[in-house]
Amino acid sequence: MKTIFVVDDSDTNLSMAETALEDSYRVMTMPSAAKMFSLLEKIKPDLILMDIEMPEMDGFAALKRLKSVNLWDDIPVIFLTGRTDAGVEALGFQMGAVDFITKPFSPPVLQYRIKTHLNIDHIIREQTMQLNAVRNSIVTVLADMVENRDKKTDGHIERTSVYIGILIAEMKARNVYEDEINEWDISKMVSSARMHDLGKISISDLIINKPGGLSPSEYETMKTHTLEGERIIDEIIARTGEGEFLRNAKLFAGSHHERWDGKGYPRGLKGTEIPLHGRIMAVADAYDALVTDKPYKKAFTHREAVDIIMENSGIHYDPRIAEIFYDVHEQINQARTDY
Repeated sequence: MKTIFVVDDSDTNLSMAETALEDSYRVMTMPSAAKMFSLLEKIKPDLILMDIEMPEMDGFAALKRLKSVNLWDDIPVIFLTGRTDAGVEALGFQMGAVDFITKPFSPPVLQYRIKTHLNIDHIIREQTMQLNAVRNSIVTVLADMVENRDKKTDGHIERTSVYIGILIAEMKARNVYEDEINEWDISKMVSSARMHDLGKISISDLIINKPGGLSPSEYETMKTHTLEGERIIDEIIARTGEGEFLRNAKLFAGSHHERWDGKGYPRGLKGTEIPLHGRIMAVADAYDALVTDKPYKKAFTHREAVDIIMENSGIHYDPRIAEIFYDVHEQINQARTDY
């Protein structure tokens, strides 16, 4: 049974809505937006009916907050209102409300509107799932193309994706860079991170698979994979119109070789000038490179790799992220072993 939240400071309106809907839905009533947000921490409804004019936090402020949180921004919101102002409705639709119902409402009209929007929402969710499946398949193909060309990094993309997921989850749990990271969907970030080396598609096989170390000129060519990754992703964005997912992928691709001290590439960004995506990937990418055999070096042990990263905290790596890495390094090592 689908769950409906009804938010209104009027006991009469709450009672009427519950009576009209309780035979078909699980109805949960609450007298304020504050109560709604408290309950949202535990239960995600299928739809919210919400009054506009409420004390402390009105409907518009509540809707703005709902739309700012990834976990809640897809919940359809129908405003209940005694006002018939076209400007109010225009603002509501602009902010993301799906409908308005005028109070006092007719129970049959309320039931019909809710049924309609839940059906629409179901169709949208199904289409979104299909699009996500297609997107993830494309990402997998592109990542495999990169990996298949680079004989020295077998499994690197998958492993770093796992590390990224562990790091982001722990950062969220500790509210590290919370203003930015709390809005992230971990599964989407992990998927977009898999494109961080996409630009290597444009690098010659002779350089990518050279058995020894690279010459200075070859190294300069290899460094261009960051900008090439950005360019390729920009082309995909221009052709498909795909937004947030590819913008995140572009940030991973373009900034994962920047350094905290400003001595990285391609732009020499320093400290928090470096996108958070790149600062996280820098740690995950470096760890995997350290513990992996290369034609020109033997793999470091897990403990040696951890020590190297911590020695470079505040130099190469964001110290807050290095600290998180240190605290979860055993979990990361276990994930690497399992892989």
